[in-house]
Amino acid sequence: MSRRAHIVGTGGYQPGEPISNDDLERLVGALPAQVLDGLGIEQRFWMIDPDTGGHRESNTDMATEAARRALADAGVDAAEVDLILLSTGTPEYPLPPTANLVQERLGIDRCATLEVRSGGAGWVQCLDIARLYLTSGMATTALVIGSEVISPVLAPLYLHRDVERIRMRERIPLYLFGDGAGAAVLTVGDEPGGLLGGATCAIGGDRPPGIRSVGGGTHAPLHVQAASPRLVDLQVDVVGAAEVTPRMVTEAITHGLEACDVTVDTVDWCLVPEGNAGWMLDALQAAGLSTPEWTKLTGRVIDSLARTGAVGSAAVPLFLDQARRSGQVRAGQRVLLVGVESTKWIYASTVVDLIS
Repeated sequence: MSRRAHIVGTGGYQPGEPISNDDLERLVGALPAQVLDGLGIEQRFWMIDPDTGGHRESNTDMATEAARRALADAGVDAAEVDLILLSTGTPEYPLPPTANLVQERLGIDRCATLEVRSGGAGWVQCLDIARLYLTSGMATTALVIGSEVISPVLAPLYLHRDVERIRMRERIPLYLFGDGAGAAVLTVGDEPGGLLGGATCAIGGDRPPGIRSVGGGTHAPLHVQAASPRLVDLQVDVVGAAEVTPRMVTEAITHGLEACDVTVDTVDWCLVPEGNAGWMLDALQAAGLSTPEWTKLTGRVIDSLARTGAVGSAAVPLFLDQARRSGQVRAGQRVLLVGVESTKWIYASTVVDLIS
């Protein structure tokens, strides 16, 4: 029987206490009720102190904790890991990669590592890379991590500012984004099931980025960057995301099912961050993208956005871990995992038959 890559454990972590919409209203001002309802987010978690902006944890801290929880869930010792894949759009440093900082924290002396600079699609892409490494015999035990710390970039939008002077376009990211990390342990075996394939595509080659994090790179001389009003500026095209995300989701579902050679009728759950958000469902209908596949998935969409906030690379693994621990997703079920991001309009999807 052919080699199969199986998810044998998951772990998730979010820092601090939940920050409610009421907490944010005190800090940054209110959003119109219609906008707030459309976002569909009730709370989020930040690694910074919301009142001071001080850092309480780091990307590496969160990624390592999620990894440790996944290893414990799998009953796998860190010394058995011979491949670490990590996706993040918010690393602590340009170099060294966060993946290697996690490797150090876990006490793993030698292993293959790879870091993907990405957002919501990155962890699913890493999952498929891990599948290829495991099934080809290049690795036996993989740790796949998605971790995001967006709150440090958000802090300058409201700290030491009059709430009344914070513009609405600045408030939306504050209500939207959270921090978190999720991880999965994959091993190789000859049991049927596991990861059945993968699909990914960037469909935004002809349009500007939907999310751009500007600052700290080599796009401009450092002395020019230092003179900017903000060292890092997070630019979010909310209107563009509402327009293109439904297209990414529908393509990801269709492409993923085709790549894995399965039909939508056989899928028990579809995990789509933002899949149940009000704006997402309305946009699908408005764009005529409520495809037969999407319609058949009604009632089977997993989405923890309301409780976590938008957490980029951490979304899919964090939501999967929460679904497993709550008993919503169980061994023997088939799950379609979909990750999308508006950085450059990228999607990734895979189908997994769970054995544990």
